[in-house]
Amino acid sequence: MKEDIKRSRGGSYFLRTLPKGCEYCMKGSKIVIFLTGRCFAKCYYCPLSDNRKNSDAAYVNELEITSDESILREARLIDAEGAGLTGGDPLLRFEFTLKYIKLLKENFGSKFHIHLYTTGYSLNREKAEALIRSELDEIRFHPIGAFQDKIKLFQGSGLRVGCEIPAIPGDEEKTKKLVSRLDEMRVDFININELEFSETNATELKKRGFHLKKDSIAAVEGSEETALKILDWSRENTEKISVHYCPTWIKDGVQLKNRFLRRARNVKKPYEEVDEEGLLVRGVIYLSERHKLDEVKKMLTEKYEVPEQMLEVNWMERTVYTAWYIIEELKSELKKFKIKTRIVKSYPTDNRLVVMSYSL
Repeated sequence: MKEDIKRSRGGSYFLRTLPKGCEYCMKGSKIVIFLTGRCFAKCYYCPLSDNRKNSDAAYVNELEITSDESILREARLIDAEGAGLTGGDPLLRFEFTLKYIKLLKENFGSKFHIHLYTTGYSLNREKAEALIRSELDEIRFHPIGAFQDKIKLFQGSGLRVGCEIPAIPGDEEKTKKLVSRLDEMRVDFININELEFSETNATELKKRGFHLKKDSIAAVEGSEETALKILDWSRENTEKISVHYCPTWIKDGVQLKNRFLRRARNVKKPYEEVDEEGLLVRGVIYLSERHKLDEVKKMLTEKYEVPEQMLEVNWMERTVYTAWYIIEELKSELKKFKIKTRIVKSYPTDNRLVVMSYSL
């Protein structure tokens, strides 16, 4: 009897079991630690941006890492249950890889789930043993070169081992052979991601005849069909390996949204609300040079009885932040003083990047 293909909580497809690292990602409960943009693989489909590629600048989620505390702070702000170490190839900064695994395990406990992406290019037995001792939970290989020998270094260690590849249209048979070989090796899982266009790989993808999928801003046409065929083939042609297909829309529509929701709940100010996408919603009062900020604030608190905690003055930008519903209630009154107002939606990140601004 064929095994059933299942849907994850985020909408991806998988056979047998969903990798533990993916479970946490779907919940938005993993921080992403980007250790380096350097990598020996040089894959033509690499989507890494120009400002990160070949750079050793490190980031935790959207923030550049400036200290160990910046990593711990970000983990606390999303109530993190784990971390993903990525790049480039994190093992090209091996000391930092071990340092951050230790930092996170010591501060959040052994159950804090950490997975690592690598080509395995610079991996040897000594490094593999160090990773096993570090309590890394899951390692994901991008299969290049003698990756099978690198996988064998972890077998029997208790560490979950998998591979991660894009679903490339035209490579269906090649991918089936890879899945079959991994199954024979008793590799735990393979993640197959929908191939995507980015600013940095678009030229190479177009050169190879790939096109944008209809009604998508990033997915490659034919990639999903390729992945689903491999998933279906695996039902009868593999024994134990878990096969997981992740579409491009999961990244922003599920993972990022859920992470934003978790962060927003912890960082929102009294006058801000969190919408269904994890964005922070607030009202903004814009003052010209003719308005005195302290007088406007006094008018809001005394004449219109707006509570102090529902106001924040930005002296540099000559604005006052408050709740959107207060703006709605007072906009007609404020117009009398030629004061403009807007409703603003922003990311729940430290810089509060505005993604939407409108008038009621």
